[in-house]
Amino acid sequence: MATEKLSFEDLKLSRQFLNAIDDLGYTDPTPIQQKAIPRGLAGHDLLGIAQTGTGKTAAFVLPILMKIKYAQGENPRALIMAPTRELVMQIKTNLDGLSTYTDLRVVALYGGLGPKQQIEELEKGVDIIVSTPGRFLDIYKKGVIVTKQIKTLVLDEADKMMDMGFMPQIKSMLEIMPRKRQNMLFSATMPDKVVKLTEEFLEFPERVEVAPQATTVDAIDQALYEVPNMKTKINLLEHLFHDLRLNRVIVFVKTKTNADNVARFLDRKELGPVRVIHANKGQNSRINAMEDFKSGEVRVLVSTDVTARGMDISMVSHVINFDVPLIYEDYVHRIGRTGRANNTGVAITFANEAEMIHVGRIEEIIRKPIPRKEMPEKVVVEKTPFEEKQLIAREIDLIKRKENPDFKGAFHEKKRNMDKKRKFTPPRGKNKRKGRR
Repeated sequence: MATEKLSFEDLKLSRQFLNAIDDLGYTDPTPIQQKAIPRGLAGHDLLGIAQTGTGKTAAFVLPILMKIKYAQGENPRALIMAPTRELVMQIKTNLDGLSTYTDLRVVALYGGLGPKQQIEELEKGVDIIVSTPGRFLDIYKKGVIVTKQIKTLVLDEADKMMDMGFMPQIKSMLEIMPRKRQNMLFSATMPDKVVKLTEEFLEFPERVEVAPQATTVDAIDQALYEVPNMKTKINLLEHLFHDLRLNRVIVFVKTKTNADNVARFLDRKELGPVRVIHANKGQNSRINAMEDFKSGEVRVLVSTDVTARGMDISMVSHVINFDVPLIYEDYVHRIGRTGRANNTGVAITFANEAEMIHVGRIEEIIRKPIPRKEMPEKVVVEKTPFEEKQLIAREIDLIKRKENPDFKGAFHEKKRNMDKKRKFTPPRGKNKRKGRR
């Protein structure tokens, strides 16, 4: 059967889930759903490689719902692990929507809130848990979670879990799981750490891949501006807001300070409404900012990478990488916030001299160049302050030192050359003494 003609009915889903799918406005299953759902329903271990925005959450959620079907007992029968609270909340929203015609009980566990309310929900009875690794283990150690009835275990965004250092928690978690279970692992990229995890976690898995790993969605129009410094980045950002039709925009930055500064600038220029999301923001503040952005009440969301994989919004017109991500795979996840659900999108990246080195590595990962654009004539190119020049030079040295441990840095090289000159110009007094001999 040709995959392009496959419908949700062809996937042999129960009527209550087909009704929920209709309510949610889904029309045809995406390629990852067409490939993963039948294999998941058959009970195979699954290795899914799919870009963000391809519908992979429903690809593992629907087989779980079909297997569990209705509420039963007090203890969980499925566990879904995700790296961030935002992604946990997104998966919980998907589960709630798709299980609306069932009595299934879904509980989300994540940090940023005290565990008391989450424990109370678990004690009422639960069928499916969605959790971050740390919070799951914290509550498990309190004796609240019984794992012996878990038949399905999912690791979503496995590459991000590895980047965030969750491997020890994952290993601890696997030790308390029943040995006989179905495992599913989903990842947008397959670095060595994830390959090793699949070898430990999956048994004879079925591999489903809808695009070469770490590729970017074709519907996203990418562009790169080489920008010398922070002030010029700000000038370019303001110009783009005036020049382009930026309906719903996410601006990604690499630090909390940059996030606050960029948001204040956009607010001052009345280019918002603007909201900020980063690790120092309270949980309620982050949830409210996300909801306001989803509803369209907020035009701009300024964020660190904390939300790059945990945001499911289908009508983002532009993503702007104000700073280039230092974890190169995050570029794929950042720009994947646009061009979702068969919509087109634009991803624009600003890069200074040091960041251009990172851009080269990103292009290797996505296996294609990011198109360069000339700086618009109207944008004022500011002179780079001395301190910022020093920071950029140090970052370039750091990158080169990582690649070559023998590299001593530009500053060290300059000093060494000075020392060489001194070495070959001995003091005059010594020459006189040699002459007397």
